[in-house]
Amino acid sequence: MAVDLRKFFEATDPSRTLVVNNAQDKKYYIDFSSVRGGDIIGKLKQKITFFKPHDPTCTLFTGHIGCGKSTELLRLKLELEADGFHVIYFESSEDLEMTDVDIADVLLAIARRVSQSLEKLKLEEPNQLKELLQGAMRVLNAEVTGVKLKVPNVGDFGVSSEKEKFTLAFGIGEITTKAKSDATLREKLNQYLAPQKIKLLDAINKELLEPAIAKLKQQGKKGLVVIVDNLDRIWNPSLKFDPQAKAQEFDNKGKAERLITEGEQLAQASDFDGAVAKFQQALKLDPNLGFDPKAKAGQLVAKTLVEKGKKFVEERKVKEAIAATLESLLQLFW
Repeated sequence: MAVDLRKFFEATDPSRTLVVNNAQDKKYYIDFSSVRGGDIIGKLKQKITFFKPHDPTCTLFTGHIGCGKSTELLRLKLELEADGFHVIYFESSEDLEMTDVDIADVLLAIARRVSQSLEKLKLEEPNQLKELLQGAMRVLNAEVTGVKLKVPNVGDFGVSSEKEKFTLAFGIGEITTKAKSDATLREKLNQYLAPQKIKLLDAINKELLEPAIAKLKQQGKKGLVVIVDNLDRIWNPSLKFDPQAKAQEFDNKGKAERLITEGEQLAQASDFDGAVAKFQQALKLDPNLGFDPKAKAGQLVAKTLVEKGKKFVEERKVKEAIAATLESLLQLFW
């Protein structure tokens, strides 16, 4: 059968994100978890759905450009939605000027996307957030008139054309659109928001995210998950570090994580020495891991032996159970 080179190139182009619920894309999807040190997306999902379903979590998902991060994040979105979560996914490059980004810009982008996605929930008007946004527009030379903000060359801020009512998504959109295209305005906005980041974060949590989660749960949803993609492409010119050194640091962390996974597997197979060696290699690559290789290996091996002991007890193999228990104690305390 002749190969269609154009289709082959499109299917293998690393810059194109595969959407795994698309029948055509699904044919090209390959599960690389075996060479990535485990099912990372599975672990993220487990953390959200099982270990901390009622607690706020934040996870940074990294990798080299073109390695499949976006494809995996879209897969996570689909699986979380199937589990009953409301998931908001967006690419940060659509909302931010990627060569000049501050943390406040990211917070505003998240707030806008969440508000936009949940407009039908009819949340209470966020007074503190509204006050911060109005202050931002004053900094951008806006003229305040009641609940509306008259912005030169823009029009009424925070008021949709359909309803004369403040909407958070529309209001933030006015600010980010204006600032994104003008470096001077971005600088003014960041100067205003910089000392108020804690206040901004608190307002987003208390006036947007917490009420939204409560209403979503009333509708039968398990919670809210926000996935922000392409954050690896942002750049803040004020940051001072060696890009090559930072890239090597990330590479070392990835290798260390794989070594830890291998060490855990060896410990589960009761190979104490092999596990210690893997953990020691991981620590050399990432000294910030902060664990004792022998203690970690001993605890994991002991846990495995205790499980074996329980199984022997269930099978009425008393001698074997005692031997496994003693061996586990030696691993813990010897």
